[in-house]
Amino acid sequence: MNILIAPDSFKESLSATEVCQFIESGIKKTLFNTNITSIPLSDGGEGFVQSIIDATNGCLIKVKAHDPLMRSIDAEYGILGDKETAIIEMSKVSGLELLSSKEKNPWITTTYGTGELIRDALNKDCKKLIIGIGGSATNDGGAGMIEALGGKLLTPNGKQINKGGGGLQQLATIDLSDLDNRLSECQVIIACDVTNPLLGKNGASFVFARQKGANSEMIKLLEENLSHYANIIQQEIGKDISDVPGTGAAGGLGAGLMAFLNAELKPGFDIIRDILNLDNYIKQADLIFTAEGKVDFQTQFGKTPFGVAQVAKKFDKPVICLAGSIGEGAEVLYNKGISSIFSIINKPMLLDEAIANASLLLEETAERVMRLYLINKNLI
Repeated sequence: MNILIAPDSFKESLSATEVCQFIESGIKKTLFNTNITSIPLSDGGEGFVQSIIDATNGCLIKVKAHDPLMRSIDAEYGILGDKETAIIEMSKVSGLELLSSKEKNPWITTTYGTGELIRDALNKDCKKLIIGIGGSATNDGGAGMIEALGGKLLTPNGKQINKGGGGLQQLATIDLSDLDNRLSECQVIIACDVTNPLLGKNGASFVFARQKGANSEMIKLLEENLSHYANIIQQEIGKDISDVPGTGAAGGLGAGLMAFLNAELKPGFDIIRDILNLDNYIKQADLIFTAEGKVDFQTQFGKTPFGVAQVAKKFDKPVICLAGSIGEGAEVLYNKGISSIFSIINKPMLLDEAIANASLLLEETAERVMRLYLINKNLI
């Protein structure tokens, strides 16, 4: 029997690699003579870099960079085994995870550090950049990023605008004469499942800025600033990025990457699927396990279990989904390739307890599911 384990991470608990390990351990309590293949996955958010470098024998690169408040930090990104493709999670240098609740303020937070990671990758002769842009703390439209790469966003007096979403209101002109010329020979792909436009009620400011620390008044001002930014980009560069799907991702970083780096937007899962040749593994499997911390109706919008299930459906393969919790609307996944969903929670417990015991809960649930499967196949 060929079994494929292809999960996402359990946020704040287990990496995708660890999830693989504990599911495999549970399976092996029932089956010893079986072929188990583990492929840790990500949809472009947490664990995106680790998933790809693990699978391609790549490496992590450590570098000094600036966080959303321009404090020097130790950051990292990955380079694939081909030595030419860099994998960057912007959240690791420009993300909310780096700020306390009191520090969240999209008026001043910047994507400058993301630009620094891109520059370092260019210094290491990377010719392709894959940038995961979930979990940002910013609303600056990628202005900080482009500044770190040599672009100048100037006030009417010819000075660099202030950093953050608030600084965009000062923008009068864009000077790209000193933009790193290596970017012209570099393919840039945005890994993101968000399709929000830059502006409007579904745009960067109105949908995402509040969780980054903005109040209602600031949100309106941030929207005005991004609108002004988009107008200047259209005037100076000739690109209209205000309504393009995905430009609102990461506080408009999607817009900045598309406008200045000619980036292409792709779902994070699809990128990993291609790199890892996931279709071939699924085609050869008799049974597939996938997993995620929470599974609900939102899982169908590009999350890892949905992506795995869609490929498996093409080959008519059964998919078992293990979840830390099952939320509202999860049943819609039964029509989209997932055969069954199992919560790993085995008794009433608080979230902290579930997180602390996730490894054991995963292992035990995988064993129970596997025993049920074997009974159906008359193998136990």
